[in-house]
Order: sequence, then structure tokens, then C-alpha cells
Amino acid sequence: AHRRGADPLFPAPEKRDGYFRADPRDPLAVERVLFDAAAMTGTFEKPLYIAFESGLCAHSRARQTGCTRCLDLCPTGAIQPNGDHVTIDPMICAGCGACAAACPSGAATYDAPPSQHVFRQISAATGAFRNAGGGSCRLLVHDTDHGREMIAYAARLSDGLPADVIPLEAPALAAFGHAEIMVALASGCQSVDILTGPKSDREAIAAQIALADAMAEGLSPGPGRVRMLEPVDPDALCEMLREPMPEPFAVAPVLALGGRRDATRLAARALADDTERSLPLPAGAPYGAVVVDTEKCTLCLSCVSLCPSGALLDNEDKPQLRFQEDACLQCGICKTVCPETAITLEPRLNLSDAALSGAVLNEEEPFPCTECGALFGVRSTIERIVAKLEGVHPMFSGSDNARLIRMCDNCRIEAQYHSESAPFFAGQRPPTRTTADYLKDEE
Repeated sequence: AHRRGADPLFPAPEKRDGYFRADPRDPLAVERVLFDAAAMTGTFEKPLYIAFESGLCAHSRARQTGCTRCLDLCPTGAIQPNGDHVTIDPMICAGCGACAAACPSGAATYDAPPSQHVFRQISAATGAFRNAGGGSCRLLVHDTDHGREMIAYAARLSDGLPADVIPLEAPALAAFGHAEIMVALASGCQSVDILTGPKSDREAIAAQIALADAMAEGLSPGPGRVRMLEPVDPDALCEMLREPMPEPFAVAPVLALGGRRDATRLAARALADDTERSLPLPAGAPYGAVVVDTEKCTLCLSCVSLCPSGALLDNEDKPQLRFQEDACLQCGICKTVCPETAITLEPRLNLSDAALSGAVLNEEEPFPCTECGALFGVRSTIERIVAKLEGVHPMFSGSDNARLIRMCDNCRIEAQYHSESAPFFAGQRPPTRTTADYLKDEE
């Protein structure tokens, strides 16, 4: 227990397991803390809320910072940078789940319960409602403490929930992100309401709602299907749930498979009238495309070597930059490391099958060596270097050194070795002198 009365020892103290804090100037708060603490005897095991796979983390590459979504959201400071990845301290983590909902790569996943379990819960609840003869339904997501009590009081003291509202209890509201919302809409729910409480992470929840609402705006549900409810009493909750909703929409229920990104894509395709289009998304969304200015790009491929998800690819047979949109996390590392500032990011969700295959962003013809004909480099790059150096740089003026630029590595070494300007290695290499040679010279 903590009774300093000043600032807490660490951020988000109300979320910490086994930590009590009361203002000593408030006798009622102190008495409540003593009552709660007295009931906690013995030991307990700290729950591990988040499963983390560092190999999928896109935080950084080569000291270039990319994704910082979890670092920006964690209220307790349990997530810290650790080289190219981040590290999550399970003893500090309070299990709010905001990092799992925002992680674009699936490196951080909520494990109590995992997302697939939530998908199955939604599918089972909506399926049972339809099989029982119900029409369109709505989903009400609530937490285990405040939300459960609010619904119970609404049933006992007020009008209760409408018949078409399905309550879904979530251990962590912030972990119920855009993927779960899209799956709920694609399972037949006409709307999704998230009932928040005093300890809810409203900022993280609002960001996920905004992302899901942006997706729904370009689909058959349309905007306004997702709300965050903050009622002050059970009567206010019942009034909110009886407010008029947008027109119902028809959808064939989808079976959510794979991870959160896969489930989001499947749900969006099920809700789309045209699966060959792209949905514009707000800045910072974890889905999108990489746009390359071919006039600036020199095909140095530095973006390919540092892409954490393998969305940017090269071609071993020719100078080519390829891109698989479905794998792009919009981490921004490629944009940061591009020496020509030729890369920009376009947040969007491409529903077409083309997003699953590689597309060519830029390609050029390779340059043939003037001596052996071997292909090396990029033609435009070689010609640009020759134009800048030939007749301008002292090393390439008044000699035929400019021809070295047009040679491959092997031919360039041979030409430099046998050139007249090589003071030690031009022509026949002199024999190695030994001790006998020096003694002979003295005689």
C-alpha cells in the first residue's frame, strides 16, 4: 500500500496488480484501502497478459526508428526500446491490451484470452442469436468490473438491455481493437458499442474506433456503427442503447481465420460491394502502400535490406524494386533510410487480390561491362556518375580513367593493375628481392 499522499511512485497506479494508493487526508479512502489489503493474504502469481515475439517487431532497424505505437500507448511504462525491438516487462504490465490492439505486425498479442478466442466468441454469439430466430443484432462490449455491474443494475433498476443487444465481456477493453470490431460487423452485428468505465483507456479505444470507422465508411455498413459509451448511470445506458441507429445492412457472416491482420482483411472483403478497391485510412494506420518516385529512385535497395516485414523485395536477375502491399506495416523505416527521399507512405486497405502478390515499383535495365559484357549496376546510375565525373573531376580529366566506371569489378581491377599510372604494378611485376640479392650487390 502507498500512503504518501503525493504523486504515485509510477504511472497508472490504478492499473497495477497488488498496489493500493490512498490519500492520507481522506479517511474514507484509507479505510477502504485497509479493508481491501487485509483480505489479500498469501502470495499470487502475476498474470502474463501479453505474448511477445521479438522477431516480428518493427520498432527499429540499423538504428533507424520505425514503429513506436506500443511505446506511445503503454500507460504503465512496461514497454521500453531494446535495440531493433522492444521489451515488455511482465511484472510491470497491467494487461490493458492497448499494445496488442495497435501492434501492426502481431509481435505483441493479448493472451488472456487471445484474439482468436474473441473471434470465436463473437461468431458463436451472433450465430446463436440468428439460429434462435433473431434478426439483426448489436454488440455491447464491456469489462469485467464496471461494465458487468452497470448491466446488472440496468436489468434490476431500469429497463434493461434491448432484446437485440448481445453483451460481450472483455477482460481488457483496450485490447478490443479494430480487428475485433470489423469481425463483429462482418458476423452480422449492425453496430458495436464499447461501454467504458472509470479506468478505461479512452484514448487507445478511441483510436481503434476511428480506424474501424474509417474502414466501415468505404464499406456497406457505412460510418457511425461504432460508439464509445460513457453513461453515468444505468438509466443513461438504456437511453443510449435505444437511440436510433443507421439503416441495417445485409452481410453473409464470415469465418475469421488467421491473425488480426488476416481477420481484418477477410471481414472488410465480406462487407465490401467491390473487392477490387482500396479504402483510404487515416494517417498512422497499420495498412497501406509504399509510393516510389521513379525519377528520384536509384534502385540502391537500402529500403529492401531494412524492411522488417519483407514487404519490399528485390530481384536477383535484374535491378528491380518489388512490393507486397499486404505485408506492409507502414512503419516508415523505408521512408527514413531512403537517401533520395523518393518514398512516401499511403495509408489504405487494398481489398483486391493484387495486394497479396508482388508488384513492381521501379525497374531499370542493367548496365553491361564494356570489357566482358557482364551485367552490373543500373544503367541510369552509371550514366549519371559518368556525366558528373568525366571531364570535371581531376582524376577523370585528361586520361581514359572514365572508362573504369563502365567496367565491372573484375575488369576494373585488371585495368588498374596494368595501367601506366600504376607505379608499382604496371607491366611485369618485378621479382622479389632476397638476402642473396642484397649480398650480391655489395660484392
